[in-house]
Amino acid sequence: MVTLHSHATRLGVLDIGSNTVHMLIVDAAPGARPEPEASTKSTIRLMQYLKDDGSIKKAGIEALLSAVEKAMKLAEEYEITQLLVLATSALREAPNGGKILRKIEEAIGQPVTVLSGVDEARLTFLAARRWYGWDAGRLLVIDIGGGSLEVAMGSDEDPTVALSVPAGAGRVTREFLPESGVADDDNLEAARKNIRKILEPMVKAFPKSKHPMHAVGTSKTIRSLARLAGAVMRQPGRVDTSIMTIDQLEDWLPRLAAIAPDQRTALPGVTPERTYQIVGGGLVIDEIMKALDVKEIEICPWALREGAILRWLDQFGRTRLGF
Repeated sequence: MVTLHSHATRLGVLDIGSNTVHMLIVDAAPGARPEPEASTKSTIRLMQYLKDDGSIKKAGIEALLSAVEKAMKLAEEYEITQLLVLATSALREAPNGGKILRKIEEAIGQPVTVLSGVDEARLTFLAARRWYGWDAGRLLVIDIGGGSLEVAMGSDEDPTVALSVPAGAGRVTREFLPESGVADDDNLEAARKNIRKILEPMVKAFPKSKHPMHAVGTSKTIRSLARLAGAVMRQPGRVDTSIMTIDQLEDWLPRLAAIAPDQRTALPGVTPERTYQIVGGGLVIDEIMKALDVKEIEICPWALREGAILRWLDQFGRTRLGF
């Protein structure tokens, strides 16, 4: 086990999302890069456990609590001294989300910070800004999860625009694509029309006069799509600096949609936990890129969890995130 830096805190970040429950452990010190010490992830896909009214079924609650228990075992093993617990769109929106949150809080022994979509956008933007630095200029950050899509833009560390809509990869897949997971051109076009309706408020609110100097995408879905599409390395020799163009994405989507989900894992970049919803996620990314007139995005390795760590460090180690 690594020895802690004298000013470091062994910090655990538990991210309870729509698709996964992820524990990231870092030795966090003010001014230092938050290097991962350990992590564990459980795929739960809460969207498949939703009832008609949007509440989460008993089996979904059990899967969630089991994933949280697994994450906490890692936290105990690494003897963390501070825990941040974040919940995103799935629990935020479910009618029985409050009851589930209380169960989680009982299991971990502390409150859960439930992030709004705007909170998610702001934290992810902070992570991207720190990764790329000030010379990236006006930064546009696109992040897609299982339940929602976040977009933020600005020239500082806090974005001037931070928006969220319910257009996550899992949600779009469940609501607008065939249950088999295989979709033809007609299915894809029907899904695109529905996606454009959901994106409309976001697109209308986005400032038309300001175009980003640097557009980036975060999330595992975007990384998977970029690798599949043959994204080009911007700076050879550096990790996570690949660029995905909208042409590459649009070339791959119909081909990907024609392949059965259980066979997609044979393709580069498609992991088992994303295989079913990667087409839905790709359609959302394609539509928002078109709507915002973005021709290419660079893949950013930092996202929500790193943003939460950075915000925590900025606030000198308070136990709760403040917004």
